[in-house]
Amino acid sequence: MSESAIRNPQSAIRTIHLAHSPDADDAFMFWAMAEGRIDTGERRYVHELADIETLNQRALAGELEVTAVSIHAYAHLTDRYALLAHGASIGDGYGPRVVARAPPPADTRAALAGRTVAIPGTLTTAWLALQLYQPRVRPVVVPFDQIEDYVAAGRADAGLLIHEGQLTFGARGLHLWADMGEWWHGETGLPLPLGGNVVRRDLGPDLLRAIAGDLKASIVYGLAHRAEALRHAQRFSRGLDAAQTDRFVSMYVNAYTVDYGPTGRQAVTELLARAHRAGLAPPPGNLVFLSAA
Repeated sequence: MSESAIRNPQSAIRTIHLAHSPDADDAFMFWAMAEGRIDTGERRYVHELADIETLNQRALAGELEVTAVSIHAYAHLTDRYALLAHGASIGDGYGPRVVARAPPPADTRAALAGRTVAIPGTLTTAWLALQLYQPRVRPVVVPFDQIEDYVAAGRADAGLLIHEGQLTFGARGLHLWADMGEWWHGETGLPLPLGGNVVRRDLGPDLLRAIAGDLKASIVYGLAHRAEALRHAQRFSRGLDAAQTDRFVSMYVNAYTVDYGPTGRQAVTELLARAHRAGLAPPPGNLVFLSAA
């Protein structure tokens, strides 16, 4: 150790900017890290909160060291970022939902062709899945938490809902037309990988592994202290009651979140391969699932 490091022990501390969305599931998985419940050694995390499409765009610019991104966006990030094996949001037979004011027609897939659909962002996995489902929809980008009102007001024919909107649309008088996770499972037999966490490759292999370990430890701790983590997550649930928050967190913080596992990895590979074949994303490229040491 250098003389300067001995005089100033804090010089060994590494500050890492970590970005994620202000949603109940992300709040749950990052709770232990944010509250100092796990030992992160010399690594100190500064948490930044923003909606997922903003994070996608910031990752494209390489601004963030560690961030949540859409799996769709990750197709454009493989050279600069590694995909952490921990922290995934995966819908197993469920996912983003297409809703409308009218009850669903007999063939919703055909009925959506040519319709205006409010979407939460062009790099979201929800939009990628909808394009694979029905490529002839006409998108209009609307902030994710305004889509229900946008559709209810008649400003779009339908809306593509992510986050807690998947549970609350019925209270707005809206009807479910299609569930992208259900459709994807029927097509492939696989869960739908929606979001993940990435780390910039230029941080170096030792720090990359340590960050992966911190994230995994935070998720495992939250699951082991579920009631306390849920109370924290409730602050980010945007109108969900305690039971709904519990349900939503259960949907997107689960075994796949601890680690993608073989099935989760296969799901990401299949989604990005299909997106590339459809001309919707670049080839998967240097796809790496970075695990904790």
